[in-house]
Amino acid sequence: MKIIRNASTPSVQGPENCFTGRVRIDSPFQATEPAKVGGATVTFEPGARTAWHTHPLGQTLIVTHGKGWIQCEGEAIEEMNQGDIVWIPEKVKHWHGATPDNAMTHIAIAESVDGSPVTWLEQVTDRQYQK
Repeated sequence: MKIIRNASTPSVQGPENCFTGRVRIDSPFQATEPAKVGGATVTFEPGARTAWHTHPLGQTLIVTHGKGWIQCEGEAIEEMNQGDIVWIPEKVKHWHGATPDNAMTHIAIAESVDGSPVTWLEQVTDRQYQK
């Protein structure tokens, strides 16, 4: 058994090549082999969001605070609220983040393939975000 204590790892800022705006990543966890699951608690300030990205085996988001948006390529932006759970299927191009006026925190869980749980793509433009 392994217990990861609250605040035992420092918070990090979301890197600019993967996020727009202020994003904080807390307590990321990664299972050890042979398990492939990992995740983090991610907090988006108003207007902050991920870049477009995909996950080889999909992703689960559990919204723990606030209000956010998510969009899969070719689909409308959907609202996410505290208590919502969202499943994004494998290899589906998408982005997620806070709304312009509200912060949002979610737990993000994904499995790795060949050591990677995500493929980062281009940034979400302001025009795409404001649709």
